[in-house]
This record gives sequence, structure tokens and C-alpha cells, in this order.
Amino acid sequence: MNQDQMKQAAGEKALDFIKPDTIVGVGTGSTVNYFIDALATMKDSIKGAVSSSEQSTERLKAHGIEVFDLNHVDSLDVYVDGADEITPHMAMIKGGGAALTREKIVAAVAKEFICIADSSKQVDLLGTFPLPVEVIPMARSYVARELVKLGGDPVYRQGVVTDNGNVILDVHNLSITDPKQLENQINAIVGVVTNGLFAERAADKLILGTENGAQVIEN
Repeated sequence: MNQDQMKQAAGEKALDFIKPDTIVGVGTGSTVNYFIDALATMKDSIKGAVSSSEQSTERLKAHGIEVFDLNHVDSLDVYVDGADEITPHMAMIKGGGAALTREKIVAAVAKEFICIADSSKQVDLLGTFPLPVEVIPMARSYVARELVKLGGDPVYRQGVVTDNGNVILDVHNLSITDPKQLENQINAIVGVVTNGLFAERAADKLILGTENGAQVIEN
């Protein structure tokens, strides 16, 4: 299997955990796109979806899947999303697609968080992939200086505006040995909306696309 086939295998396997007559939390990214396409095959048995990005919303609607505003949904049984990196303890770096804040909100509402990824995303230590931080625009320089104090090398993601109207700083050269602590430290910086560490709310299951098909790993 090539990388795209591994992503597809993981996305399709996630259907095993979707219950009839529920609203499904749907993330963002290339692996999630395969999940959305697979979800369309059972769209008549679910109520609809809550989406973490405008991009995913458009794809869901194109398949005829109703998309609900999260404010009108009390809870979600399952949230399915990808990762840029994930450890054996299910801590993740997310936000390569700049949808990290909405992803974190939907994940917080869901009873179960299922990460779908190909095997290249599995790491022992987070930080090779630069950590995205969503920032209020006027605070960009201040937040960057504070991130340097934490040992990072922040780079402004030029030309990117999030669905929330904010900007992204990608923090390079971090060795993230305590992802929960760093997640909270960065979120405490004034002007930060949130960062791409998903450690306080880690994944409950990982569906990993491998050369031998999709494997389900429990937290």
C-alpha cells in the first residue's frame, strides 16, 4: 500500500465505530477526506455531522450529509480526525491544515475521539512536525517572543488566515517531552487562541493505516 491507500484504509475502517441515528464529529485533512467519502455510503443511517472546518463542511454537504452547528448539539458519540504526529500515549500534534481550534472544540464535546492516520504519523516523541499555534493577529509578535522563551523557533505562516480570522505561528525545534505541560504553558500566553498539542484531550483510539491494512489501537 502507498500512503494514500493507507489513509483510505484508516478512513474507511472508522465506519465500524459510527452508530446509526447519531451526529458524527468530523475533522479536517487529507485522511479525513477519505473518511467523509466513506461516510457518504451510510449517510441515510446517520442524522448528520458537525464539522471542524469550512473545507470539511463543503465536502460533507457535497455528499448530501447535513451539517449541524455545534451550538445546537448537546453531545457527540464520536469525533473522527487525523493527526500530523501521534505518540503511543495518543498525544498528538494537529493543525497542519490550520483548523486546530475548531478541531479542539469538537473533540472536547465528543465522548470518544478516534484518530485516523497512516503509519508515517506515528512517532515516539512529538516535535519533528512544527507545532501550530493560533494567535490573535495583533498579538503575533508578542506571542512569538514568548514562544522563543519556551525554546521554540516560531515562524509566521504567511498568507494563512484561519476560519476564525486569526493567524498561525509554526513553532520549530521543540523537543516535547511533556506535551500536557507545554500545551497548558502555551495556552496561558495572552493572545494565543490555542495550540496544536492534543494531550489534555488525547485520542481514545488510533486507526492506523499500514501496509497490511488498518489496525485499531486502544488508548
